[in-house]
Amino acid sequence: MNSLSLLLWIVGGILLQLVIFLGYRFWQHWLDYLALRRSAVDLRIPEKALQSSDELEALAPAWQGLRSFQVVQKQMEDAGQSICSFYLRPQDGLPLTPFQPGQFLTFQLELPTRGGGTAPLIRCYSLSDAPDQKHYRISIKRAMAPSGSQLAPGRSSNFFHDHIEVGSVLQVRSPSGHFYLDHSDAPVVLIGGGIGITPMLSMLNACLTETPGREVWLFYGVRNSSEVAWKSHLETLAANHPHFHLQLCWSDPLPADVLGRNFHQRGRVDLELLRRQLPLKPYHFYICGPTPMLQSLVLALEEWGVPDQRIHFEAFGPASVQRKSATPGLTKVQDDAPDLVVTFSRSGKQLSWQSSAGTLLEFAEAQGVNVDSGCRAGGCGTCQTTILAGEVAYRQTPDFDPEPGTCLLCVCTPKTSVSLEL
Repeated sequence: MNSLSLLLWIVGGILLQLVIFLGYRFWQHWLDYLALRRSAVDLRIPEKALQSSDELEALAPAWQGLRSFQVVQKQMEDAGQSICSFYLRPQDGLPLTPFQPGQFLTFQLELPTRGGGTAPLIRCYSLSDAPDQKHYRISIKRAMAPSGSQLAPGRSSNFFHDHIEVGSVLQVRSPSGHFYLDHSDAPVVLIGGGIGITPMLSMLNACLTETPGREVWLFYGVRNSSEVAWKSHLETLAANHPHFHLQLCWSDPLPADVLGRNFHQRGRVDLELLRRQLPLKPYHFYICGPTPMLQSLVLALEEWGVPDQRIHFEAFGPASVQRKSATPGLTKVQDDAPDLVVTFSRSGKQLSWQSSAGTLLEFAEAQGVNVDSGCRAGGCGTCQTTILAGEVAYRQTPDFDPEPGTCLLCVCTPKTSVSLEL
């Protein structure tokens, strides 16, 4: 055996040992992961003695209908001057209804028209701070028309930015929504994309106040420093709370943005980033952002093995996220379902519906049926309509609880042929 052959044998032996070692470590990691998945639901994680939803409501019950609130402070939150916070206090001076971190407020706005009058518009906005006994806070990003598009800019967001000032009075419905932080000490991962940071900030501020020992990760994705909001606030929280881990993720940094100084991760928030950064623990994941972000992350987390009950999400604006496992209480809508008939009773129209027609709200509008609508995401209840016959199916659980015998047209489709009081 010459020296070259001996060297090759030595190198081959080293590589073989390295492969065996890495394979063994991977196998150990995989066994630990499977054991952690099996035991996650049985973990006895101590819970802080916090008030339940019923106990909170008993302190100051939710009000019915609309309540007048006055804007007591208006504050820009980002360098690009596109996100504005509005602090609201009730005009009647009565106590505020407590809310769960992550819930939203519904507003009935009166927008000026070209004819000199006003037109009503319903919109929902997430509460962006921890519950406070003195005020509510919402934070709204100005929605601009896409470049080169004929679409109009966001009516409600621009109305807030341009016309709502300190002293303005707004008509508000009580806090609502099924997307909110659980009151436990279980480790949690918050993921906010763009203006989806607002409910995440509410959750974060509440969590660090109520359970400062709880492990919290925040992955905040924007394009660059011109879009990031509350940066100094978040960095101060991270410096003062050892259990809070902040990850600023910028997909398109500016030339002046320096990795490691201005932000932590280059690129979008995706599963690969989460796998690199997160220790192996039974986290609850809370996600809010644009639909493409939800569609990729929710399915990726399910593929990774995160239990369904530990993945919570909300989109800003209309969204539908298909999950591997059906959500309890929802009926899966078959894309290849046969043609169904939708009858609009008051309008005297009977029409064939196919899955490509979209939601019942989109279908009604396309057929010239007038429907009052607001959020178009199952949050405000404006499009609630009585079902005279038949059944509907929801792709996602609406935040607004429709009354028995009714449906929310914006987030449902026919399950059978259906007759609606429209």
